[in-house]
Amino acid sequence: MSGLRSYINEYLTRLLETYFPNYSGLLFNLAIILWIIIIAIILHFILHRIVLKNIFNLNFIDRIEGWLSAFNKHRFFHNTILMTQSIIIQAQSKAWLEETSTLNKIICSTTDLAILFFGLMTLFGVLNAFQTMINSKAFKLHIPMRGILQTIKLILSLVFGLIAAAILLGKSPIILLSGIGALSAVMMLVFKDPIMGLVAGIQLSANNMLMIGDWLEMPKYNADGDVIDIGLTTVKVQNWDKTITMIPTYALISDSFKNWRGMSDSGGRRIKRRILINTSSIKFLNSDDIARLEKSNLLASYLQEKLDVLAKENSKQKADMSCMINGLRLTNVGTFRKYLTSYLKLHPQIQQNMTLMVRQLESSSEGLPIEIYAFSNTTSWVEYENIQSDIFDHIFAVLSEFKLIAHESPVGNDIRQIAKRAK
Repeated sequence: MSGLRSYINEYLTRLLETYFPNYSGLLFNLAIILWIIIIAIILHFILHRIVLKNIFNLNFIDRIEGWLSAFNKHRFFHNTILMTQSIIIQAQSKAWLEETSTLNKIICSTTDLAILFFGLMTLFGVLNAFQTMINSKAFKLHIPMRGILQTIKLILSLVFGLIAAAILLGKSPIILLSGIGALSAVMMLVFKDPIMGLVAGIQLSANNMLMIGDWLEMPKYNADGDVIDIGLTTVKVQNWDKTITMIPTYALISDSFKNWRGMSDSGGRRIKRRILINTSSIKFLNSDDIARLEKSNLLASYLQEKLDVLAKENSKQKADMSCMINGLRLTNVGTFRKYLTSYLKLHPQIQQNMTLMVRQLESSSEGLPIEIYAFSNTTSWVEYENIQSDIFDHIFAVLSEFKLIAHESPVGNDIRQIAKRAK
């Protein structure tokens, strides 16, 4: 090959000197450039129009179709081919031109930068394809890989930028590295957010504090929704109203936030709501009330058992039951709490292996709060709200059976009615 190259160079030089003695050097360089361009065009056509177009028709492709599509989407093959073309152009320049010639140095420097750039883009394509496959359903990983990959890209960009500067200046990268120490303070200032974001991302991942898909609530940034992206400098949250909130990654380790993942993983969502009872409606149950409530399937056994216990205790104390304040008696609000407990224990959409209780809270001017504390058997927002609403629909409907009244603050019309009656 070396002998053939020498023969062609000598023949072309001799031919040009014979017919164009004054322009032989210029025409020789133009001829070499034209030859390199023609080979580059032919190679570009073969690689892009034939090889790249038909690579997806190979038989083994079906087994790696997902990966292949991801690599193609992020132009891995395209950039690899362009890098290969740059390498071939440089090889042709070195083959046909003298190593010390100015034209060869220009072509080599240009192709070095092209090889460097398309090589960087090829590596970016690999990283982007890797992220695409991780985010796909088949390879789903709850790891903030985007921030890690962005950090790798940043480091690669700095390294490739340093090498490119060395090529342009004709200096060794080691010499350039020796001068970076003086610029370290400036670089720390410029890359402060990425560095802090990298540290925060590592802490979030190492401590399993936040994952893509988690429900995050952070009132300071008006964020309340699903985490859809964890980047190097920002975390993207899609709120329930479909707006997008950007939170600095570092803020997640410097400020407090609520992660609802534990609720989602448990399979149950807490119901914690109260109903206010008008205290004037609270009273002891009389025989008629007891007879009516004993017909309830949820209260029959409880009332019978409770009445036997109270009768024995009252007999033991020899209490005069003709006076309502003597002895032990059942109240409508206590029986109501027992009814609700039994109702929830038999409810098909309430988790029975989690905390379940109906409790009485401290009374206030608004009445006596009776609170439901239980967990639904689903974490779906819509289903959860339907379950909660159905339970309280039932509670309000059965209040009258216990002769209880829900507390309601007087409105303007109520006050007007009172004023009319006073006249």
